[in-house]
Amino acid sequence: MKSLPILTALLLALAACAPSPETTRDEALTFLYASMPLPDSVDYSRDFWLQNIDCALQARREMPWGATIPQREWRHFVLPVRVNNENLDTCRMVFYTQLKDRVRHLTMSEAILEVNHWCHEHVTYQPSDERTSSPLATLRTAYGRCGEESTLLVAALRSVGIPARQVYTPRWAHTDDNHAWVEAWADGEWHFLGACEPEPVLDLGWFNQPASRAMLMHTKVFGPYDGPEEVMQRNACFTEIDVTSRYAPTGRSCVQVLDAEGRPVPDATVEFKIYNYAEFYPVARRQTDAQGIASMQAGLGDLLCWAHKGDAYGFGKIRIGRPDTLRLTLSHHPGERYSLDLDIVPPVERNTLPEVTPEQRALNTSRLAYEDSLRNAYVATFPASDDPLIQASRGNHAVIAAFLRPDHRPAGTVAPALRRSLLQALTAKDLRDVTPDVLDDAFFGIDTASPEALDDFHVRYVLNPRVANEQLRPYKAFFAGHILPEQAEAWRADPQQLVAWIGENIQLDTIRNPQQLRMTPVGAWTSRRCDATSRDILFVALARTCRIPARIDPVTRKLQVAQLGATPLWTDVHFAPSVSVATKFGRPSRPSAQGALFLTYAPTRYNPDPKYYTHFTLSQLQHGTPVLLNYGEDDTYRTLFGEASPALRRKDAQGIALDAGDYLLVSGTRLANGTVLVHVEAAPVQPGQLTRLPLVLRRAETELQVIGSFNSENLYNDRTQGTRSLLSTTGRGYYILGILAPGNEPTDHALRDLAACSDALAQSGLPLVLLTRNEQEATALDKLDGLQHVALGTDIDHQILDELCTGMHLNGTLPIFIIADTFNRVVFLSEGYTIGLGEQLVQAAASL
Repeated sequence: MKSLPILTALLLALAACAPSPETTRDEALTFLYASMPLPDSVDYSRDFWLQNIDCALQARREMPWGATIPQREWRHFVLPVRVNNENLDTCRMVFYTQLKDRVRHLTMSEAILEVNHWCHEHVTYQPSDERTSSPLATLRTAYGRCGEESTLLVAALRSVGIPARQVYTPRWAHTDDNHAWVEAWADGEWHFLGACEPEPVLDLGWFNQPASRAMLMHTKVFGPYDGPEEVMQRNACFTEIDVTSRYAPTGRSCVQVLDAEGRPVPDATVEFKIYNYAEFYPVARRQTDAQGIASMQAGLGDLLCWAHKGDAYGFGKIRIGRPDTLRLTLSHHPGERYSLDLDIVPPVERNTLPEVTPEQRALNTSRLAYEDSLRNAYVATFPASDDPLIQASRGNHAVIAAFLRPDHRPAGTVAPALRRSLLQALTAKDLRDVTPDVLDDAFFGIDTASPEALDDFHVRYVLNPRVANEQLRPYKAFFAGHILPEQAEAWRADPQQLVAWIGENIQLDTIRNPQQLRMTPVGAWTSRRCDATSRDILFVALARTCRIPARIDPVTRKLQVAQLGATPLWTDVHFAPSVSVATKFGRPSRPSAQGALFLTYAPTRYNPDPKYYTHFTLSQLQHGTPVLLNYGEDDTYRTLFGEASPALRRKDAQGIALDAGDYLLVSGTRLANGTVLVHVEAAPVQPGQLTRLPLVLRRAETELQVIGSFNSENLYNDRTQGTRSLLSTTGRGYYILGILAPGNEPTDHALRDLAACSDALAQSGLPLVLLTRNEQEATALDKLDGLQHVALGTDIDHQILDELCTGMHLNGTLPIFIIADTFNRVVFLSEGYTIGLGEQLVQAAASL
């Protein structure tokens, strides 16, 4: 009898892995709704899901591989519509129509490659903000970041019945960035590929080597998945699985959490963190068992373990794969001040690449060039407008142009200047995918003739439909039809009444939305249930509908309303903590008192102005764990604490205002080998008092340091191949770039030094690119002697020189030489007159 459960489990597993009879429409719908996140069940109709189910079943019947796919893989990796956190659309039906005849005669492996070529025909890489566009919006825009490209490819593969999933490294360990790509299932095996970056074969991408140094790669699988991969977590909506071992060697390490008396602490939270973007970013959370122990499987590098329970916490570095257990004592408490250094070492690189024949590579290169031409021809149809809003809208230009036309209705009664101001308040991505009904709805019930309507503050915090990173849908007309005028007036007179209304009518649900998807304001109102962030978005939407300026603070993520006056004053809106996972919000709590913080820093030659997210970050300790302060991507020490800081321009200001509490300052210097020299400062900020902390950037005595950043995808005009990117010339890895002024003495010295070290430079393996400022100067290099394997070209409109001068704080004295890599890290810099440049470059190359 005891063997019966094991036998039953085995039979169920075999059934899941075998091809099954046709899944019915109702069975598929039941499966989707059983694990569907709450926002998806509220914001998308039953007809939407049935339309997608019908298309998935059609592909299963009509594609030659449909009957061979096991039920488990079909249910979890073909049927689901959602890939990650993107806006959903009708792409499955569109893609199936376009792709079915193109791939039906191919094998599954060939079809996967072909679908990726189709994606590359339409989309190429371009960084953007964290909101993920829908696949069709990405297609219209013709570019996307890696998360959007991989979402597009997964959706396209699923449309033709091929199991696919997005794989994600939340943070690289050896450099500041993250990445997403795709795994696709063919004939019983999973293979990986770079989305919109077609290669001749599967299991090949530019990220093969970086992935071998990663600490964690994972994917979220819809529903209760029982595959062979290691499970990181299960919840009501998805199963998160670890796929790191498919790309890199892994190990498992344990941590034991102890109290001050050395006793094990059960049910403590342990966060495993990777240093990236100048913070320790949590990539996994575990709860300790009865013996205070938690474990983590990851790549063979360093992680920071941060354990906390209540307000007590402790942390330390752990090297994954070592047999000894890290013991952490919850020895830190609020109010402490301390500092320490940590050296964080990433895994070593391993190079495992599949074989590609010269013929395969040549054919693929030819196809890529043709696909580029198709995409470029589509982009050429975008209007050649002088209006920056039309330019930024790309494939959505018709919507933006129509909205700006004087005769546009219903917004035609709104002054063109006000409509333009609204568009300027949106994000660049909003311009590329916003719909007409959202734009028109922004003005619903607004007296556009009033002076305040033209005010930029009013446009940004009352008219603006964008609150956070939610999907934009109309809401003002809906709410105006459901809110009594006297109720709106009462909320306007006292916004705390709106807080109270939400507390009485909206329930917090943390069970059915573990991915923290953003529910639309109308969805939250209709369902009366949502997560905390969607609740905050609803509050802002209701406030703006009632003409109350409101926002979610971009730095602290606190909910705020503005008290209008000569200078608007933002005040916090607080909801009392909930007492259960599904309960009504409590009454508003009192806002925190504030103190001030100032960082001291002595500028250096290579780093006169450290950058936030590159060199340092600041976090507030909340319930024993750090919560990052989200300052702007362009913020630096000067803009936050120096003469350029708006917060310090007041004569009485000594530091930036912060809520009283405990803060953690993390700073780091990344070396060329990926190791980071970290410094940590912790201190309390007391109400009404100034706290000073030193900003420390440690230096290495021997290793090359990352001293700046430079975009390797910059374009230049190659003397033999025309316009191309530095990346396409150098390939992945480190390279030497020089910008010259032929005919002047410093450049002549530099060229002679390079020629004298030509053999050693060639042996280093670093590609060498030499650029001049114009074609006339370039002719002086036609008879360049003594240098091997050098690419010559001109800097188009001085764009590369300008970026170097701005990003590296240079004065533009030529020649300028850098050693950089295609992760955009600069590890060597020489500007102006330098004797022995060639030898310096050789020594630097030897240190890489």
